[in-house]
Amino acid sequence: MSDIIVRGQSTDGAIRVFTAVTTDLVNEAQRLHGSFPTATAALGRTLTVAAMMGQGLKNDTDSITIQFLGDGPLGSMVAVTDNKSRVRGYASNPYVDLPLNKNGKLDVGGAVGKGQLNVIYDLSLKEPYSGQVPIMTGEIAEDMTYYFAKSEQIPTAIGLGVLVGTDERAEQAGGFMIQLMPEASEETAGIIEDRIKTVPPVTQLLSEGMTAQDMLFYLTEDFDMIMENQTVTPMYKCKCSQKRMRSAVISIGRKEIRKMIDEDEKCEIECRFCNNKYVFGRDELEEMYKQAR
Repeated sequence: MSDIIVRGQSTDGAIRVFTAVTTDLVNEAQRLHGSFPTATAALGRTLTVAAMMGQGLKNDTDSITIQFLGDGPLGSMVAVTDNKSRVRGYASNPYVDLPLNKNGKLDVGGAVGKGQLNVIYDLSLKEPYSGQVPIMTGEIAEDMTYYFAKSEQIPTAIGLGVLVGTDERAEQAGGFMIQLMPEASEETAGIIEDRIKTVPPVTQLLSEGMTAQDMLFYLTEDFDMIMENQTVTPMYKCKCSQKRMRSAVISIGRKEIRKMIDEDEKCEIECRFCNNKYVFGRDELEEMYKQAR
């Protein structure tokens, strides 16, 4: 089943829904970072919700960054998306694999720990704007649900899942996001709430052969739904390049560049999102020194 995000809304405009299959995307993240199962599940869920949120961005230059700054062994975790749901991300320590939690599931909450969740919208305005909430459980879906309620005042139900196989690769990954629009009545909210309580885990739905389209109509069977024909293929895509890394070195200023030249005669930078290494030799650093402030 290839990766896809589908979106729909009820005919009365009261709810909008995004459903996603992101197995390939999560496996590409796992391949690049060599992550262990608990870290794969945590980052995979975060990348999945970022990809769905990317569908709310209008411009090609817009982006959303999700930061989980927890005190668990995973360290900080970041996911970034653009308006085409091209995502990238990392966990400070991808080699986390804790014992299963009391429900027999991967202990993502334990890996993330407590701390702060930041969501930053860069909409090509003068300044990005951000919302912050405390991390409630570390389970990603619950924290993002809490974020939408507290910071954006949008009642939202989120389900996320990553099923990791014995070979440390994701067998299934995906999610859903249901949001109540201003037109929604309390009755609609109640129906959604009751429905979500009875829905099996996302990975179970996918393992049973449900597509993203199936999942959308299954979640909203009490409503008349229209599926928009704006399907998108989410993918893991890093935006690093020689040019970007060069600009990053120039931005640190002359003093630091001179130090690199005198002490190491070279500079090596590793991209956190894809682990690509970029090396600049003495001559290149001298050129950058001239361009820096």
